[in-house]
Amino acid sequence: MSCTSSEMKKADVVTESVDNPTEVEEQPKRENMPDTITVAMCGDIMMGTTFPSVQLPPNDGKDLFKDTKAITQAADIALGNLEGAMSDEGASRKGNGPNTYAFRMPERFAPLLTDAGYDYLCMANNHAKDFGDVGIANTEKCLDQQGIKYSGIEGRKESAVVELNGVRYGICAFGHNQYTLKHKDLKTVKRIIDDLKTKSDIVIVTFHGGAEGRTKNHLPYGTEVFLGEDRGSLREFAHFCIDNGADVVFGHGPHVVRAMEIYNNHFIAYSLGNFCTPYGMSLTGISAYAPVVEIKINGQGEFIEGQIHSFLQQKGVGPRKDPSNAVAREIKQLTESDIKGSVIQISNDGKISK
Repeated sequence: MSCTSSEMKKADVVTESVDNPTEVEEQPKRENMPDTITVAMCGDIMMGTTFPSVQLPPNDGKDLFKDTKAITQAADIALGNLEGAMSDEGASRKGNGPNTYAFRMPERFAPLLTDAGYDYLCMANNHAKDFGDVGIANTEKCLDQQGIKYSGIEGRKESAVVELNGVRYGICAFGHNQYTLKHKDLKTVKRIIDDLKTKSDIVIVTFHGGAEGRTKNHLPYGTEVFLGEDRGSLREFAHFCIDNGADVVFGHGPHVVRAMEIYNNHFIAYSLGNFCTPYGMSLTGISAYAPVVEIKINGQGEFIEGQIHSFLQQKGVGPRKDPSNAVAREIKQLTESDIKGSVIQISNDGKISK
């Protein structure tokens, strides 16, 4: 089944960079940037799976984003992490046992992402290749037909440039799996950021990294090792990105939220956790926390203010409004605990300020 195309809503011009960035003509930096740019970010999106059994939300998924899409539609740019393949075919690389975690979303769900306002989705994660190269190719086909940009798979699209309302956003993604661009490979990270700086106004870096599970919500110093795998030092990586010209850095991967930081006047979110994962993942306790983080930056990419919008996931339903603001309060506590000397302030209702 092909992915139904949907009309692009925000973008007036879109270009992409591929493996050889030297082929892209350098564009001059704009002199007159907007005073304020709104960026909306979220974590893992896996809208349901057809493998190993069919587990899909009611109404063919059309209600998944009903509580959150007003935020992502209104933002100047909205980004997230696509946690799995979007494909109607392909064999699982992980088998099909009862404890198998291989995610295959139906291709007909692709327009739900456009309707929710997403402009870019990260593919540098540990589920993008669950159904092999066929799954990756079909995912790319679906996103291409929707006008949603993506990157992060080694040897494929390593970055994207999206022009929205006259502002060029350069975006790149990194992970820790063999087939992804690696956040530990700082030489490559720098090369890609340097390339994006030549042809975009705002550079955004997203990453899938960190140990996983409800006990991994605190951000450690130094290298993280999980299941025997070296997953790098995420503080070092995020600071390196900002030091080399990134304007915004945000992560996902631990399936729980982590601290936030303002570093050299630029915003970092170390994990936004799960977001829209109605099946196949634990949604108990803090694993159900599903924020949309909305920040305002100036034309130089510097942080002005932000808001953590708190949502809680329900099995089979998706993220729903959290009137208790438990998600914002969790991120506030983690930031105060894990970012020493932090200049960031988070209120109990989620307002982020310096």
